[in-house]
This record gives sequence, structure tokens and C-alpha cells, in this order.
Amino acid sequence: MKLTREGINNTKEWEDKGYILPKFAIEPMIKATHDHPVWVHFGAGNIFRAFMANAAQKMLDAGEMESGIVAVDGFDYEIIQKQYRPHDNLSVLVTLKADGSVEKKVIASIGESCILDRDNEAEFNRLKEIFASDSLQFCSFTITEKGYALQDRNGNELPAITADFNAGPQKASGYLGKVASLLVWRYQNGKKPVAMVSMDNCSRNGEKLYTAMDAFAHAWVSRGFVDDGFLQYIESPSSVSFPWSMIDKITPRPHPDVQKMIEEDGLELNTVVTSKGTYCAPFVNAEECEYLVIEDQFPSGRPALEEAGLIFTDRATVEKAERMKVGTCLNPLHTSLAIYGCLLGYTRICDEMKDADLVHLIQTVGYVEGLPVATDPKILNPKEFIDAVVYKRLPNPFMPDTPQRIATDTSQKLSVRFGETVKAYVKLGKVHDLHAIPLVYAGWLRYLLAIDDEGKPMELSDDPLKEKVQKELAGISFGETDLSKLRAAIVPVLKDSSIFGLDLEEAGLADEVVADFAKLNAGAGAVRTVLHTFAKQE
Repeated sequence: MKLTREGINNTKEWEDKGYILPKFAIEPMIKATHDHPVWVHFGAGNIFRAFMANAAQKMLDAGEMESGIVAVDGFDYEIIQKQYRPHDNLSVLVTLKADGSVEKKVIASIGESCILDRDNEAEFNRLKEIFASDSLQFCSFTITEKGYALQDRNGNELPAITADFNAGPQKASGYLGKVASLLVWRYQNGKKPVAMVSMDNCSRNGEKLYTAMDAFAHAWVSRGFVDDGFLQYIESPSSVSFPWSMIDKITPRPHPDVQKMIEEDGLELNTVVTSKGTYCAPFVNAEECEYLVIEDQFPSGRPALEEAGLIFTDRATVEKAERMKVGTCLNPLHTSLAIYGCLLGYTRICDEMKDADLVHLIQTVGYVEGLPVATDPKILNPKEFIDAVVYKRLPNPFMPDTPQRIATDTSQKLSVRFGETVKAYVKLGKVHDLHAIPLVYAGWLRYLLAIDDEGKPMELSDDPLKEKVQKELAGISFGETDLSKLRAAIVPVLKDSSIFGLDLEEAGLADEVVADFAKLNAGAGAVRTVLHTFAKQE
């Protein structure tokens, strides 16, 4: 079995192995995409193939769309060259369901793949042609939060951004600069409207994309590369809009077990690792649950993607949905499992969900402490969302996610994932009702000692503040329980509002965090003892 347009013509062979094939005619879709492009997507990774490309497939299958997606990668060109094109832009979506069943679906909704390469004249000219097209309605993005950065952590403008500001739209070579130059081209070819839709998993994602494009517009207008009208074009939502969105779907790296299953079906795979270290396969494994809430601001119109399960609403509701997910219903639970999973030696999130002590911890974080102050966006029910996380998503044995991955950059996550809940309790005068969240804070500090619950050295995940906080904790040895010594080292960290979102000593939580830390640090097995005791007390 070959994953190509010719290969899937043998429909019986594929269907006999349980694969769902596209119901639409692929060749006319490809022609329609080329002649009348509607949807361009930047960032050709797993989340795109598992979510957006599948949504388009549903629309094509139902006859609600004629053209597919133009998939573009501007970071790692080899994804397109070595994975997309050898498979005629097809891929296999393997949906791993919590009930143990597996759905295998051939995704054929990508009508064209392009490389955002300034030095490749044919590739870049094709993108310019697409951006000059009357039919283009929107461009979506999954380029990661870092992809929108204009400055480094210290607020200094990145050298690559400065270089593109000075180079102008004809020579800009960075990712954002090349996207901005395509918008210049669309402006110069009739000031045609378009929506630029970030679908990255970060708060205020549309604002981040707008800020980047507006910065390029200001820079290029001020340097005389383009006339003043381009700035007005970018800053007018009726010309170029930057809708906000909230996305939630877990699409881990392609798993060897899934690859083995597909290979046993007889499918030939050419899994590759690019020169940039990107691991890409012709299949994506993903969970069943998915949410994509989008601000409905499309000046050139859009397909009726609500028919494929996407939710369109106003900006305020998108922001509420994001706060619900990140601040209460998913991300705090994830971080709690990550910290304690690492300390207890777990390597899979789903295995942690068999641990009664850990399940009790996240249930308390979510239902008991988070839910009473959760933002309710109305379009999604917070309790039902947590229910899906606790009982369906996290226990899914087919989702090979790891606490070590989720523990990455924890210092950058705590203020958003827990800080707003703590602030709400402070405002209500009930901060001392919080016990699970302080235990998570104490667990993170205990984790930073880089010693697991057996008393053995433990490798920590990457974090930009890891060394800084470890330096402040350097005087704490494993087994130290003296509260005065611990308080002297820990409280300065807890007062850092850039980490926690507020001063935890002023909030009234420092003493409980220090006391919890002392118990967690009492020696080998102390972490388990504390978690078990907490589960019995609550």
C-alpha cells in the first residue's frame, strides 16, 4: 500500500484494512485550489494535519468546499520536500480514542504545498500569485508562539527582525518578514481584504500576529519601502483582520507503536528526520477531543467551517474560552501532573492517571479550587470540559505524552495557569481555602532540587528561569526540613510576581507553600507520603 493518489485508487485494499478514504474527487479539488485558492495555512506540522486539514476534509466530503488548503512551511522546507510531496500531499490521521478504538483516515484536503523560500523564485512567485488572487479569504497559522517574536526575553529587538525591517519587502528573509511582504503584494494588487488567523496555542494569538505585521508596516513605511496606505491597510479590520482563537487538541510526536500498526497494514512509510531535526512521518497520531473557537472577523468571507465543528464567536468569548482552558480546566491539571510525575518517575501522563493520589490532586485543583472561579464562556461548559480532561483525555493509553515534555518552561506557565485563580481567591478573601495549588507550587520548588522521590538525581526539563531559581534554592539540601532555613530561601522566590502572577507572601500563601515543601523534602518517599496524606485528608 502506497500513500499516493495512485496508491489510494485501490479503494478495496485500503477499506479492507479499516481506512476511511476521501469521498470527494481529488483531481478537481487540486485544480480548484490552484485556480481559486481560498485558504492558505502557514506551519505544516502535526496539529495542522490532524485538525485543520481534517476540518477541510469534512467540508470537502460534504460538498461544502470545492478547493482545499494551500499548505506552506517557512521554517523547515524539508517537511514539504521530503514528506508532503513524495506522498502527493496525503497523510494518514490516526485518532486514538479513550475507549481503545482506533480510527484511520486518509487526509487528502491539501490541494497544494508551497515553500516560503525567498531564494526559490518559483516557490515564492507562486505564493505571490496566490496572495494576489481575488478568491483568497484567509490565512491560518500554527508556527508556535515563538514564531511571532519580535524581541528577545530582555526586550531587545531580534537581529533578524531588525535586518528585515531594513531590507524591506523585496528582500526580507525571516518568516514574519516574508509573510509581511506577501501582504504588501496583496495590497499592491488591489488592496484586497484577507483574514490572518493565528491558530497557535497561546493567549491573544491574533494580537501577537497583528503586532508583528503592524511593526513591519510601520518599519517599511517609515523607511520608504511602501506608501502610507499599507499601514492603513494593515490597521483596518475591514481590510486585514487578525481574529483571535482558542485551540485545544493533543497531537504528540508520531509514536512507534502507531507506526508499527500502520506498517503491519502493509503501508509503506518514509519517516524522515530533517536536517533541522524535525521528525516527520506520513501519519499523525492524535486524540479524539478537539476544540477550535475563532473570532468571526473575515473581511473577505469564509467557508462555513462551523459545519466541521469549529466554533465562531466574538473576541470576548474567545478570550473567555482561552482563560477557561488555560487558567482552570486543562493546563493547571497538566502542570500538576508534570511536576509530580517527574518526581515520582512516571514517563507517561496516562500512567499517572492510574495513580489515585495524583488523580485526587488534579481533581482538587480542577473541580474544588478552580471551577468555583472559572471563566464561563457559555459556548463551552467548564465542568464538562474538565470531565473530558479527567475521564477521557488524560487517561487515554494511546496518547504517549510525557510529564517531562509538559514540565518544560514551567516558570513561564505558573502565572497564567494558577495565578488568576489565586487572585480570585484573594479578592474573595478565601485564599486560605486553597491547599492543592500551594502543594503544586511546593512541588515545583521540590522538583527544582533535581532529586526524585527515591533520592536519586533527576534530569530537569528546559526552563529559562531554571538556573536562576535553583541558585536561590542552592542552600537547601535534600532532607532539610528546618522551616526557618527553608523560608529564608523560598520566600524570595514566592514573592516574584513575574513567575506566579502575584506576590504569594502578600497573598498569604507563602507559609503553606514552605510547610508543604518541608514535608516533600523530608527524605526518600516523602513526596508519595505527602500526596497520599493529602488525598486522605481532603
